[in-house]
Amino acid sequence: MTKITPVILCGGSGTRLWPRSRASFPKPFLPLVGDRTLFEGTIARAADPAAFAPPIVVTGSAHLAHVESQLAGHDGAQVIVEPSARNTASAIALAALRLPEDAVMLVCPSDHHIADDQAFAAAAQAAAALAAEDWLVSFGIEAKSPETGFGYLQRGDSIGDSGGYQVARFVEKPDIDRAREFLASGDYAWNGGIFAFRTGAFLKELGEHRPAILAAARAAVEAGREEGARFHPDADAFGQIAGESVDYAVMENTRRAAMVPADMGWSDIGNWHALRDARDGDENGNRVHGDAELVDCRNVLVETDGPRVSVIGLENVIVVVDGNDVLVTTIDGAQLVGKLSGAVNQ
Repeated sequence: MTKITPVILCGGSGTRLWPRSRASFPKPFLPLVGDRTLFEGTIARAADPAAFAPPIVVTGSAHLAHVESQLAGHDGAQVIVEPSARNTASAIALAALRLPEDAVMLVCPSDHHIADDQAFAAAAQAAAALAAEDWLVSFGIEAKSPETGFGYLQRGDSIGDSGGYQVARFVEKPDIDRAREFLASGDYAWNGGIFAFRTGAFLKELGEHRPAILAAARAAVEAGREEGARFHPDADAFGQIAGESVDYAVMENTRRAAMVPADMGWSDIGNWHALRDARDGDENGNRVHGDAELVDCRNVLVETDGPRVSVIGLENVIVVVDGNDVLVTTIDGAQLVGKLSGAVNQ
């Protein structure tokens, strides 16, 4: 099979992980689980030269220095510098328009954690094989709990002996009762935002369903300029795009939507609760990073970059110290961190 080209989407500010994640240094570039950053982990999972071509990273100028610093040593990597943020459909289109039509892209967010790299690689190969047959493939992350913060994929008919399935339908973030029904049925998986496409097939579908996005992206690439390993699309042409996610623009409209099951220890690290659960805990479920002492605590996360933190008698609480900023929240409150003025104005 042709080598898979990783396309890494690198944007956003990670406000729900404030104060650790900030607009100037957002979560993809932080070592939140283990020693490597989430971005470095994303690149490393798709770095086997026997299976993968050098990556294409799509990012904005605000993150360019971080991207290039953490890409050091990955020969042949390219960076597409978006002139403005226009969501994932146009970001993927930029990468697709820079590749041959028969290339297979593996589109990955840069800020997710995956514990099992071998399971990821197996799912990537299965997805790429389907993509080569012009299926537009999502990773169907095995649902472990009735989450209301994720979209879901309903599994349809199997596709031969590929191990993949047609997608019967895409479901937006459900309420808790529907999420429990999905989990009990066994027919639904989380939509983790990881995709495999043959370049030509993706561009054809984008042209059918969102011709204005394709036309503007094509014009931006044709009028763009190269600068070493960087590519700068034309800002005026790209600015004509109305931002839309690839899910809305393409995946929910195509008749060629497929999924491959993936049980790989996935987390989107979407907030402090998710980060707590992605880390290994002690016998009481506590997770400590930095100088801290916990007494009679259960399922407490403490992260401090300096000051010593002491916690007594608490359960399901998060304490974060970053510079002069201190965050204390319950697990339920972690969903609201992005609404704090400090996070919004970081």
